[in-house]
Formats: sequence, structure tokens, C-alpha cells
Amino acid sequence: MALAPTVAPAPTNTQPQGVDAPDLRIFVFGLFFIFGGITSLNDVIIPKLKGLFELSYAQAMLVQSAFFAAYFIMSLPGAAIVKRFGYMRSAAIGLLTMTAGCLMFIPASQSGQFPVFLLALFVLASGVTLVQVVANPLISLLGPPLTAHSRLTFAQAFNSLGTTIFPFFGAIIILGGLATVDPATLGGAALEAYRTAETQVVVRTYLGLAAALVIIAAVVWTRRDRLANDRSDDVSITRAFDLLKRQRFALGAACIFLYVGAEVAIGSLIVNYLMRPEVMGLAELDAGKHLPLYWGGALVGRFIGAFLLRLVSPGKLLATVAAVAIALLALSANSGGTIAGWTLLGIGLFNSIMFPTIFSLASEGLGKRAAEGSGLICVAIVGGAIIPPLTGAVADVTSLQMALMVPALCYAVIAGYGLYARKPLTH
Repeated sequence: MALAPTVAPAPTNTQPQGVDAPDLRIFVFGLFFIFGGITSLNDVIIPKLKGLFELSYAQAMLVQSAFFAAYFIMSLPGAAIVKRFGYMRSAAIGLLTMTAGCLMFIPASQSGQFPVFLLALFVLASGVTLVQVVANPLISLLGPPLTAHSRLTFAQAFNSLGTTIFPFFGAIIILGGLATVDPATLGGAALEAYRTAETQVVVRTYLGLAAALVIIAAVVWTRRDRLANDRSDDVSITRAFDLLKRQRFALGAACIFLYVGAEVAIGSLIVNYLMRPEVMGLAELDAGKHLPLYWGGALVGRFIGAFLLRLVSPGKLLATVAAVAIALLALSANSGGTIAGWTLLGIGLFNSIMFPTIFSLASEGLGKRAAEGSGLICVAIVGGAIIPPLTGAVADVTSLQMALMVPALCYAVIAGYGLYARKPLTH
């Protein structure tokens, strides 16, 4: 099938008109699916590595720290790559970097050392970061500016589709293979050999992902010239920090930090939370199979949200869902049994519109600086590296229920931002 004509460059005014490229929208939906699914696999390997390496909650959360630290380090360089090489070439570079991270699970398993797994996750996340820096502004560009909120939310639904599907099969493959041997009874060479053997299932999972990513990168590369004039020689990284002088943008970036931290912290604790006798008392594999319900709620909510955002002020809707998330956390922390479990899982439904709505509210009016803004906002995703270990530390000192106060505070700030940004930007 012949490629569609090359898309003309957007106008150079501060609010460029969208370009009509339905096939590229499908491509971006695919990118959201991929990086969402790979990110959510962290929630599955956390309990696996926690058991194998006898980690505390705070130590186990270093999985998320290693992964999301890449956003802090690589987002602005990623924005520079996008400006220098364009959207499609940068997407291919990001996919190949993700492949390299997946392949690094081989030496990680052979070493039997937890820090080597963290390094592999960092490299994998560096590729994810670049792909996300590409995807967010690109989906906003591919259509009318007035429906950017709705379109980004709809694209994020495919992110949620990935986060729903990957943990389900990941739990079966990775957690379903947990051995009955207690690592605490082993030592020395026997312990290292045991860890190497048990992590092979993780390696096989990521090798399968690596093969798929290479194929996708090759397909993307064949379409590297699909957008015209999407490259620039002006690749200054530090210039992006000027955007923080815009209050609406700066507050939005802060809320991305808090939202990602809260969402990741909750997702990371779900398996252990549902295993608690006072909650649902599930076995590890059964608890893992509940993870897709948390992420699946976000999937359903994003399709609903894409419709509601055409009717309701994005800021007001953001404030409402954040307030509901706080209420569910409070109910979960102060109850037990199935109520405690299902109210925590239900937060996924109300997480649904938060990231895309905060992102689009913060990015309003950026125009040709959209790639810089996306890079700077993606730096804020480092919240996923900081909030989860903080939540884990609170859980170690108090309890998992008390630790839910940390994401609740994050949602309170987000609700305030929704009220602040409820009116459209007029300049």
C-alpha cells in the first residue's frame, strides 16, 4: 500500500493548526500502548525481586526509582533529539534503546545482583522516555487544537490498554513461576545460583519484548520522512527552562511529578496490599492477576474521559476525579476486607484523565515550543522515582494502609491545580 502524501509543516504562529494524518495517529496510539505496557511490568517484577533479594518495601521500590530516574536525566536530551532528528527518527532511536535495555536483563540475571537489574531498567526507561517525548506533542499536533485535550486522553487509553494487558500475562509468566524455596535458607554460591535460575523467567519475558521492539523500530524507520520539516538545528536544552516562568506550565509540571508518583506508588503496592490478611488475603499470583483491574480502570476511564472532555471544562473534571481518588484512598485505609481492596483498585478509573489533562492544560499556547515543553514535563515524571520509595518507607515504619496518605496528598495538590486551570488560557 502506498504511503500517504507527506504532511505539510504546521504554521509558525503560537497556536499551530493540526495536521490531518490518520495513519500517523494509529502509529502514535501504538507507541502509547508499548510504553504503557512495559512500564506496568515493573509492578509485576517488584514482588518477584523483593522475594528473591529479600528486600524491604523501600528497597523494592528502587525498581521504580531506577526506571523513572531516566525521565529526569533523559527527557531534555530527548527533546533535543526530537528537534534535531524529527519525530519519526527519534521514535526509532527510542525503540532501539528500549531493545538494548531488554537485552541487558541477560547479564543482570547471570550476575544475580539486584543493582544490575536496576541498571537494565534505567536503560530500558531511557528509551521509553524518548518515545514518550515524541508521542505526547505529536498526538496534539495530529488534529485540531480545540480537541487536543480529548485526543490526548483518547491516545492515553491505548497506554492503559498496554498497562492492562501486560501485567495480566506478566503475572502469569513471572509470578506464576515463583519457586517454593526460601532464599533466606540459602547463602553464598547456592544463593547466587538460585537467583540466576529464578530470574531466567524475567529474562525470557524481556527477550520476547526485545524481538518485538526491533520489528516495530524497523517499521517506524520506513516512515522516517512521513512528516516534513519537523527537524531543527536549534537543539538547546537549557532554553526549555524558560518555560517555567509561565505559571500555568510550571504548576502543571509539578502536578505531573505528583500524579505519576501517586499512580506508580499505588500500582507498586497493590500485589502486597491484596495479600495482606486484613485486606483480601490473596496468594501472590492471584493478587498479581488483580493488577490489570487497576490499570483497566484507567483504560475505561480514558475512553469515557475523551467524551466528557468535549463537554466539561478540563480543569473542573480534573479537580473532581482527584477529589474522588482521595476519598477512595481514605476509605481503603480505614476499612478492611474486599472493601479495602476494591476501593484501592477503583482509583485506576479516576486516574484515567489526570496525566493527559494536566499535560494539555500545562502545554496550552506553547506552539512551536511543544517539543521543549514535552521534554520538560517528562522530566517531572521522575516523581515515579521519588514518591514510591517515600511511600514504601512510610509503609516500613507504619503500615501499608497508613502509607496511602502519601498519594492522597499528591491528589490534593492536583485537585487544586484543576480549579486553578479551569478557565481556558487567553494569551
